[in-house]
Amino acid sequence: MPFQRIQPEKLSISVVRQIELLLLRGILRPGERLPAERELAEKLGVSRPSLRDAIAELQARGLLTAKAGAGVFVADLLDSAFSDSLVRLFSDHDEALFDYISFRRDLEGMSAERAARFGSDMDLQVIDTIYKKMEAAHLKRDPTEEARLDAEFHLSIVEASHNIIMLHMMRAMFNLLHQGVFYNRQLIFKQRGTRDELLAQHKAVNDALQARDPAQARAAAEAHLTYVETLINDLKRSERNEEIARLRFEHARAM
Repeated sequence: MPFQRIQPEKLSISVVRQIELLLLRGILRPGERLPAERELAEKLGVSRPSLRDAIAELQARGLLTAKAGAGVFVADLLDSAFSDSLVRLFSDHDEALFDYISFRRDLEGMSAERAARFGSDMDLQVIDTIYKKMEAAHLKRDPTEEARLDAEFHLSIVEASHNIIMLHMMRAMFNLLHQGVFYNRQLIFKQRGTRDELLAQHKAVNDALQARDPAQARAAAEAHLTYVETLINDLKRSERNEEIARLRFEHARAM
């Protein structure tokens, strides 16, 4: 007969599997500190030796990292998505920039559609809460907070899509954006008129999600990224024109 006796699973393996799922589902985020050993062991209902065995296993696999005197943290897994050489190549060529925006438009359109269909009521409440924070930040002259909330808003939609591959891919994409690999996000929030238009676009996305309208959510998300693409293209053209004008001015002054 093919049956085998069931072996009781070690507690440390159960701990590993629980933490794995929290990482996989994006609940534990890169750089996040785990609770202290005693507290975490109590939360999980296991002994501290069992917890240590589990943490050691996850560290050996590169999922967790320990910092002396600071604790145990989720490893910065996003940095390994692209090599340093590839990141430098991305930053040196506009072709990569516009392919990046195109990629985001496709994935975020799909994410918004899925979020409208599969997102829980709590997911939509989180998205709406972030949007309301964006409205409050919009009233401030300094766009820094609004730009930060912009990223949170987009990622909350991806999280609400409940597709773990899409989630980790988009987090890697946003990590490159935070590093300034493709463009300076502050630039697109620089002009008040631009900020007004961006907020209106985010409102359209949020409204469609709250109405659970998948088609409209996708259309609004795609329209937003198309606007960003046009805006950045215009900024790039303006930079090139400014450089040409500078060369002409210097040449005319030297004559």
